[in-house]
Formats: sequence, structure tokens, C-alpha cells
Amino acid sequence: MATKIRLQRHGKKGKPFYYIVVADARAPRDGRFIERIGSYNPNTNPATIDINFEKTLNWVNNGAQPTDTCRAILSYKGVLYKKHLEGGVKKGALTQEQADEKFAAWTEQKDGKITGKKSGLLSAKEEARKAALAAEAKRNADKAAAVAAKNAPVAEEVEEAPAAEEAAPEAESAE
Repeated sequence: MATKIRLQRHGKKGKPFYYIVVADARAPRDGRFIERIGSYNPNTNPATIDINFEKTLNWVNNGAQPTDTCRAILSYKGVLYKKHLEGGVKKGALTQEQADEKFAAWTEQKDGKITGKKSGLLSAKEEARKAALAAEAKRNADKAAAVAAKNAPVAEEVEEAPAAEEAAPEAESAE
């Protein structure tokens, strides 16, 4: 039986949520599956991926073929890298300790990148919030100035009106 590691769609319209499943290649997308090995939520930033690492590695080693999207997810989580390192151990290119050290270093680097992205997103969100508050304060100050200008010039307009009437007869006499 040909098995695939693929996504099974759930959620509502416009808000997808996926289960990562191992299924027979002939089964429908959202139909029967052999085992559920994780979940993927693309609605969060960064996307949330929960996966049972050992089960997934076991299925990949036993020949389950991931779809393109699942291949990207498994690569992101390090399942395919771990399989690659285990292949090197089997061939004698590495010892198990070297492979474990390489995988641990890769995992640490990946966690650092993810943490950096999350903190960058949080700081960008905070800066956007501060900028919005500053813009709102400026708009409120402009409105207050406009209201003050509208209320204050009433006395000045009365004084300016006679001056404008005096200028009009001078213009008529000049003709």
C-alpha cells in the first residue's frame, strides 16, 4: 500500500486548519487516514505547527511520501534533516554522536531564528500601535484647534466687516 503524508483540511471558510495525516494515496483528501501525526495552523503568525516527531520520522523511514506542502513542513521541523543524518550514520560517514550534535546545533539555530522573528513581529506591532496613538493624538489636537478657531473668530469677523464696507465705496469712487 502506497502511503502519503498529507494535509487534511478542517476549519471554516477562509480560516483553514489542517491535520497532518498518514493516509493511503488512493483515499480522498479529507477521507479515511491511517494515523494523525500532527496539526498545522496557517492563521497565526508565524504559523503554528505541532507534530509528533518520532512517529513522523518512523513513517518517513518506512517509505511514506510527503506531499510538497508536507515536505516543506517536515523540513521546517527537521524531520527530513534527521532522516538525512541517520542515512549518514548507516553509511558510516558519521557517528551517532556527531549526528546528534549536528541536529542539536541545527535545532538551536532554528529556535533562535523563530524567536527572533516572533520578537521582531511583536516590536513591529508595538511600533505600529505607538504610531497610531501618535497620529490619533495629532488628529485630536487638529480637531481641537479647528473647533477653537471656529469659536474664537466670531468677534473678529464683526470688526472686519465694517472695514470691508469702507473699502468698497473707495473702489466705486475710483472708477
